[in-house]
Amino acid sequence: MGTARIRLVVLDMAGTTVADGGLVEQAFEAAALDLGVDPAGPRHDAMLEYVRTTMGESKISVFRHLFAAEEQAQQANRAFERAYDGLVDAGHCAPLPGAEDAIRELRKAGLTVVLTTGFSGSTQQRIIGALGWQDLVDLALCPADAGGRGRPYPDLALAALLRTHAADDVRELAVVGDTGYDMRCGASAGAGVVAGVLTGAHDAERLRADGATEVLGSVAELPGLLLSR
Repeated sequence: MGTARIRLVVLDMAGTTVADGGLVEQAFEAAALDLGVDPAGPRHDAMLEYVRTTMGESKISVFRHLFAAEEQAQQANRAFERAYDGLVDAGHCAPLPGAEDAIRELRKAGLTVVLTTGFSGSTQQRIIGALGWQDLVDLALCPADAGGRGRPYPDLALAALLRTHAADDVRELAVVGDTGYDMRCGASAGAGVVAGVLTGAHDAERLRADGATEVLGSVAELPGLLLSR
């Protein structure tokens, strides 16, 4: 069987299409402080390392791992979102070079493009609004839109397929991100292309180990990959 033509592209946001600039770590620092974690203590360092390792995962899932009690996890998540939203409102949010042009080129060629995130829906929409991306893509999804499970589960990618009806087969799906969790999502969904980009959290070795079929320097290279198939 030949290579399937890609019809649906599921794109991560922070680190893939949106410059992170350390915003996730800054927002985590605020959340940890809100929960009384000593910023100079070993627990803080271990938590920060876990946040770095799990970039791309649903943020509430990360906090559920870090804080055993659900009430604490929810408190940390709220503090994180307040801090992240404040950073976005202060102008610390920008598209990665070439991201907007790449998305426009893909859509002009007839592909459907969906933005996904591990953030809440409200934070996702705040970022989209700050960037003026309301009409840039066909759909935006967060974990709550896919039943509550974010990456590394395949749910977000499959929800994009089910909601858009843009593809008839999972092999017509491309999943693109900067973390191993994005790669695991795409691989578990059976995507025909699982592309990692080197503008975010994880390196090529980690991306390939977690299922990347392609590793690109940035999302700007994506049209060249997908439209030549």
